[in-house]
Parts: sequence; C-alpha cells; structure tokens
Amino acid sequence: MTTPAWLTVLTTTDSEEKAHALAQGAVEARLAACVQISAPVTSVYRWQNAIETTEEWQLLFKTTAERYAELEAHLEAAHDYETPEIIAIPVVRGSARYLAWVSAETAPVTSL
Repeated sequence: MTTPAWLTVLTTTDSEEKAHALAQGAVEARLAACVQISAPVTSVYRWQNAIETTEEWQLLFKTTAERYAELEAHLEAAHDYETPEIIAIPVVRGSARYLAWVSAETAPVTSL
C-alpha cells in the first residue's frame, strides 16, 4: 500500500476565535494550504470517567503527508486542550489542479 501524498487533518476546539487562530497559524506557517471551519458541532465523549457534551468548532486542514509531522507539532503546541483530537485522513483521489495547489502552498520556503 502506498502512502498518500495529501491529507485532510481534523481537529476541534471550543470557540470560534480559537478555531480561527489555529487556522490562521497553520496557513501562515505553510503547514496547510486551506483550513475549513465548521460552525458548532456537538461532541459527546467520555473524559475523566464522565460523559461530556460540548459545543465545538471543527477544523479541516488541507495539507501534504510530507508536512503532517510539523502540522501535528504545531497543533499540539498551539492548542489549549490537554489531549486535542488530531486525526489525519488520507486523500485517495482529487482534482489534479487542486492537489497541485495544496502541494505548492505547503511547500517549505527556501531562502537563497
């Protein structure tokens, strides 16, 4: 099985402002070409032996597999959750033009 070249990386946070900050930081650092923020979703989960229900904002980061480790480290550092959800979903197929754009926008900047 081959490793996918592109990924959609998912995380959530508890406010719209935090979602925008996470998105802005990742795009500015060229770790994601685009981040989509979904308006509040309801998350139901077990945390510290209790069932919690929380309103969260879901973020979908469009990136390359090559940049994943740096994106994960960035999200871990920038996120205020003790254990943030960070899940990478492989992009199996996509528009060649769009995927080329994702690759170009997430390429590390090299100085001369």
